[in-house]
Parts: sequence; C-alpha cells; structure tokens
Amino acid sequence: MDKELQIPRIKKLATTGVGHFGEGAQVSVQDPLFRVVAGHPLDHAVEQATVLMCAVHMISDLAMVETDHLPTLLTAVHYLSGMAKALAQDVNHGLMVVRGAE
Repeated sequence: MDKELQIPRIKKLATTGVGHFGEGAQVSVQDPLFRVVAGHPLDHAVEQATVLMCAVHMISDLAMVETDHLPTLLTAVHYLSGMAKALAQDVNHGLMVVRGAE
C-alpha cells in the first residue's frame, strides 16, 4: 500500500475512552478516577503522552537532587506517568479496534 494512502486513514483514528488511571476512594468502586475522553486524534494523544513522559523524566531527575521536595515531586511523577500510561493504553486500544475491523 502506498504511504500517501495510509496517512489520511491514520489521521482519522481516534481515542476510544478506554485508557484510565487512578483508583476510586472506595475499594468497591470499579470506575477509575481519571479516563481518556474518546474522540481525540491518536496522533495528538501520542504527542501528549510524549510530552508527559518528558516531564516525568525531568521531574525524576530533579527529585534525585531536590530531596527536600521529594514527596511533592514523586506525587507529580506518579500522576503524570499515570496520565501518559492512560493515553498509551487508549492509543493501543484504538489501533487494535481498527486492526480488528480490517
């Protein structure tokens, strides 16, 4: 298949709303605290996951020298990496749905 024909199809792929992170306050609650919103272009979701992981990398480097602020920095790393994971999970699901439809 010609690459030019694939680009428009890839642009149409979107998030599915499957990616999530964060446990609810109660053990019996199944819904996550945060979820990716369905309908955003996958290329944008991948770009945002990359931005988040770059921030995680920078903050984790900072945490190694700024031990006075370690709890705050680790909390930021935890949430930012969770957001990046949710985006990656959603992108993967979006690609699998399309692949299964072919």
